[in-house]
Amino acid sequence: MHKLRQMNPLEQLGGLPSPVSISIWWNGGSILGLLLGLQIVTGLFLSMHYTADLVNTFSSVIHIVRDTPGGWLFRNFHANGASLFFVFIYLHMARGLYYQSYMTQPRSWLVGVTIFIVSMATAFLGYVLPWGQMSFWGATVITNLLSAIPYLGPSIVEWVWGGFSVGQSTLNRFFSLHFILPFLIGGLSALHIIFLHEKGSTSPIGDLNHISKTTFHPYYSWKDLVGFLILGFVIVTLGFFYPTILGDPENFIPANPMVTPVHIQPEWYFLFAYAILRSIPSKLGGVVALGMSVAIFYFLPLGRGKMAMPAAFTPPYQVTFWFFIVFFILLTWLGACPIEEPYMSLAVPLTFIYFAWFILFISVPSMWKKFIS
Repeated sequence: MHKLRQMNPLEQLGGLPSPVSISIWWNGGSILGLLLGLQIVTGLFLSMHYTADLVNTFSSVIHIVRDTPGGWLFRNFHANGASLFFVFIYLHMARGLYYQSYMTQPRSWLVGVTIFIVSMATAFLGYVLPWGQMSFWGATVITNLLSAIPYLGPSIVEWVWGGFSVGQSTLNRFFSLHFILPFLIGGLSALHIIFLHEKGSTSPIGDLNHISKTTFHPYYSWKDLVGFLILGFVIVTLGFFYPTILGDPENFIPANPMVTPVHIQPEWYFLFAYAILRSIPSKLGGVVALGMSVAIFYFLPLGRGKMAMPAAFTPPYQVTFWFFIVFFILLTWLGACPIEEPYMSLAVPLTFIYFAWFILFISVPSMWKKFIS
């Protein structure tokens, strides 16, 4: 009797049972992995020429772009790669919401939400490093939110700053954390994939039956390659022709603690949470709402014990999902608007709808099943 040959990891991946009906929306995970690798590699080379010094930090970024061979390309890819990473993480999460991955793969979903939160922290830290006007004032405003914590708030802020204001110690800490956290994201991504492969990907019709599955290679590996080519075209177009289109003009001005920008705002991928923060009059209430706007995704698997139907067979669920997309886009737009009327008044009801939507979203499938039965 011949012994069975043990398959190597690549062969195991190629033979992974995958639903026969998954579409291009399932490419988001592999594209995110490629983007994470791109960010780590470009960030590594940028760190070799970056200087975390208040006097020379801004000049070191200019030196990378103007004087270092290929530095402008690495910098453009790294800056725009961060935006593309959040484009695809939002698309990946939206696909998970629509096809109820939080019900069929709760552990993988929870790890994915953790990756999202750590990615937001990493992006914020990285935005401070060029030490432009928006970098400095963004760091000042966001870190000051910690002072809303009762009793311990002011002490925590001073500990984060390493002093009594955003300065050299703050920059050193942010640089170190920004360098380390991507490797934590990589580890969490591996855990995310391990949990995902316990049951396999969810199909558009919510079927996890192994009879309706095929091997990952060659069908889905080639489909991933198509996604990589499209991503390559997009990032090359941004890097070569529109390198600053996703940035803030204020960040081309060196940080000046004596001059406050007219309108302080974070990068576009944080604007929905920033709008929620501004809509709450209380500072502590705004900070809590800001944290819950992201942490609330952790609670979605709690509804998995209820009767549910796949999104393909639940029209009200689909309508509810697209309403959420509209609310998310509106909040992102309001986060970029000045702090004045009517934008402030518009953000209040949208914030309430944003949180109320999650309760409705979990309940709709079970209510629809009772309605048609």
